[in-house]
Amino acid sequence: MNAQQLVDERGDLWLALAPLWLDREPSERDYARMVEVIERYDMTLSELEWMFRLEMAPVMSRHQLSIASEWRQFDDYKLMKQLVNHNMRLKGWRRKSWALFSGLTTMMVRHRWNALMNRVAVARGEQV
Repeated sequence: MNAQQLVDERGDLWLALAPLWLDREPSERDYARMVEVIERYDMTLSELEWMFRLEMAPVMSRHQLSIASEWRQFDDYKLMKQLVNHNMRLKGWRRKSWALFSGLTTMMVRHRWNALMNRVAVARGEQV
């Protein structure tokens, strides 16, 4: 898969979920927007979880740990570049390593992710 395919297939979803890593709690409007974008994708809750853990968290958690990071908003272009670069290398041992350490990279926003997944399940009429 090339970079443009990644942007086409995941770009909107990644950008919609990026506010989970900002320094403020997402508003109900933020969550509603995230659910709206997620519903455009044909992904199960399990697939969403692994996308969150492997495709996004390794990049996004670095923003949380960086003193010079942008905490109010992200530069979409710069963020997309970082996410694409990460995902282009996400094969073999790197994929396994990130899966192993995904608990650490997701722990700061796990409560927000769980709140979002509850909203997605409700929107889909699934058990929470």
